Amino acid sequence: MRMMALGLAFVCVQTAAADDGPWRSLFNGKDLTGWTPKIRYHAAGENYGNTFRVEDGVLKVGYDADKYPEFHNTFGHLFFNEPFGSYRLRLEYRFTGEQCKGGPGWAYRNSGIMIHGESPKTMSKDQDFPVSIEVQLLGGNGKDKRSTANLCTPGTNVVLNGKLFTPHCTNSSSKTYHGDQWVKCEIEVHGNGKIRHFVEGELVLEYEKPQLDPRDAHAKSLARNGNLMLDRGTISLQSESHPCEFRKIEIQELKE
Repeated sequence: MRMMALGLAFVCVQTAAADDGPWRSLFNGKDLTGWTPKIRYHAAGENYGNTFRVEDGVLKVGYDADKYPEFHNTFGHLFFNEPFGSYRLRLEYRFTGEQCKGGPGWAYRNSGIMIHGESPKTMSKDQDFPVSIEVQLLGGNGKDKRSTANLCTPGTNVVLNGKLFTPHCTNSSSKTYHGDQWVKCEIEVHGNGKIRHFVEGELVLEYEKPQLDPRDAHAKSLARNGNLMLDRGTISLQSESHPCEFRKIEIQELKE
């Protein structure tokens, strides 16, 4: 029954697309126009160490040895300059090469797509992650199971299976993707309603009612008139110590 339900959900997503806006690219394949980097210990707009770069039409996260002899928890995010509320976002990603020296073990072949996020302007200089909903992207190690398009919640909570979910992360039902292969990921976002994660066309996770976590002082300070609910925000891509690449970054705004 679960497999049938997932298939039906995917068909509904594809059918509804005809009634919504056109797909448009967020990445021009040439440079970082429209995007703002925010790397820990550096000011918003400073692309320290050329961490985010464009090569051969691909948006890459890299760590040159002269700038990154060790990682030192220098987590980074590349923000698209326009916020969004209800939309579908799709892209392809892959992990390459070796992890930067000193990167934490959990960050091996680890990156993410942050949605409903805060502005890089509201982040402190030493802040590691923006308050946001993270679609966690993981690559396999060649032998063990390791799902991708998981959920993590820096400064946020969601409602999962009808209950408020407060742990930091939960896994999706995706397959494991080993090696340097490109993986297709799509996120369907309905404001403060449903959010669904798809990998290679399969629904792997869904939840709803994204909201700020009142236990987090910085997150709580972002509430509008005390309202913790999130219905829109920034989109950003992570740099977490392992080289990775992104391409075909496209969005379709939903007419809601």
